[in-house]
Amino acid sequence: MEHQAVREYLLNKPNCLLDTPFGPEVEVFKVKGKMFATLSLGQDKRHFWMNLKCDPDEALALRDIFESVIAGYHMNKKHWNTVILDGSIPQGEVERMIDNSFLLVVQSLPKRDRVSVEVHL
Repeated sequence: MEHQAVREYLLNKPNCLLDTPFGPEVEVFKVKGKMFATLSLGQDKRHFWMNLKCDPDEALALRDIFESVIAGYHMNKKHWNTVILDGSIPQGEVERMIDNSFLLVVQSLPKRDRVSVEVHL
């Protein structure tokens, strides 16, 4: 999945806000002030890397299944994965990982905020 398509998919999430608290080179996607994804040019300077929140057991499974899914770069490695957008992961799977990250963060919100997002899902 291309960087621009991923970016658009992230921005289309309900109540999504794009922020750059770490500088213009790292885009941070938030819902109700809570981060659910980051997107930046990776260490290899060829591919974009996306950090996504993930259930700890699923995070390990995804790292075993996909070579381009690694422990969260500069993140809590138990709860975050880094997805290297090199085209090796099918678009539907990338979208599923984004959806799961978004939902994990939404589920952790206070009830009032959670409900205000869930009505748009």
